[in-house]
Amino acid sequence: MAAEAEKVEAGQKENKMGTMPEGKLIITMSFPIMLSMLIQALYNIVDSAFVARISESALTAVSLAFPVQLFMIAVATGAGVGVNALLSRKLGQHKQDEADAVAMNGVFLAVVCWLVFAVLGLLFGKSFIALFTTDAAVREMGTSYVTVCTVASCGVFLLFVAERLMQATGNTVYHMITQLIGALINCVLDPIMIFGLFGFPRLGTTGAALATVTAQIIAMSIGFFINVRFNHDVRLKPRSFRPNGAILGEVLKIGLPAAVTQSLASVLTIGLNRILMPFSMTAVGFYGVYYKLQNFLFMPVFGLNNALIPMIGYNFGAKKYDRIHRITKYALLLSVGIMAGGTVLFELLPRPLLALFKASEEMLAIGVPAIRIIALSICFAGASVILCGCMQGLGRGNESLLVTLLRQIVILLPLAVLLARVSLHAVWLAFPLAEIVGCIAAMLLHRRVTGRMLR
Repeated sequence: MAAEAEKVEAGQKENKMGTMPEGKLIITMSFPIMLSMLIQALYNIVDSAFVARISESALTAVSLAFPVQLFMIAVATGAGVGVNALLSRKLGQHKQDEADAVAMNGVFLAVVCWLVFAVLGLLFGKSFIALFTTDAAVREMGTSYVTVCTVASCGVFLLFVAERLMQATGNTVYHMITQLIGALINCVLDPIMIFGLFGFPRLGTTGAALATVTAQIIAMSIGFFINVRFNHDVRLKPRSFRPNGAILGEVLKIGLPAAVTQSLASVLTIGLNRILMPFSMTAVGFYGVYYKLQNFLFMPVFGLNNALIPMIGYNFGAKKYDRIHRITKYALLLSVGIMAGGTVLFELLPRPLLALFKASEEMLAIGVPAIRIIALSICFAGASVILCGCMQGLGRGNESLLVTLLRQIVILLPLAVLLARVSLHAVWLAFPLAEIVGCIAAMLLHRRVTGRMLR
């Protein structure tokens, strides 16, 4: 009788990630994250749309500064993936004290990352922008933007950890709430701080940066309040906390490949800016605009991927391998479906999309054919993201990193350099070619990893 009672009690404590039907689980966990990330991408677009109304030089300055933001997000993502995967695994193994320790070490790691980037931004922000332009106005605006974003980056790093604690425990609705609040605050503050409304000084691009970091810090504070007050699957205990080298090492082992993977987007943007600058500043400005449009499309898939990682990790810890296969299949179908819709949107409406950013005739001439060419790569990219997410959930971040290296660096950048000798329009062909090869590599590596680990 006692054994039976223990069984019942264990079943009652079982997280929905191990019991809910797979299709329903993916929808209920991923939809709030997808929606919140869509909102996040939307306010990035709004941010650039407001900046574009200052001048095309301001838009170029923000585009040049954008790789630094991408790099911070990459590091925050890596820490978040490590915490997410390890915490969900500990919960799947019903090791509550170890799960709590993972959460606190994740917070500690986020604080360390913030301090490092604050120092780097103060020391090297100006030098970074100077690598790309000699225009004094662009350099000044870009430097100001970078400095504000790095010094106040506590919001980025701690918000990511707060959200991953929610995701790892299956509480994705809370994640959506924090993202929605941050997005709304940013959208309200943007015009006030950029254009000097309601008696506020007109700060231009500096105002755009201030609006962003203010929204992030407020959202981060709300995220931790929600975790402490409502997330009962993990307990944050700062008073008794001591950094744990073993846990930090495991988080970094899982998260570092993810951080490097995500940071490749920053390397790619820097490389393409260098390739495009000899053509014109407008070409650089267009790529900055395109990247934010692309992010709006990719955010639902990234949201799906963020939900997928703890699902895979939990079920791997619980040794429910059949569930992992079914979850991956449903996630792939949903991702490719989203991307197919995005492909149609980009093919049919490139001009109205660029018009959101007050695109000049020169930018339209560059951007309309470019968007239509790049759109051919989107479905392949969506499949690669999900297959990489599955491997990350299994703790195999190196394979995920290899796929992204192929997609964004090893193939795309050299191809772009070669095609730039032909014409500016030819450069964009590098995107679909790289994504096709990357997708094939992702399928082969995923089959190899799951064949070995899910027997």
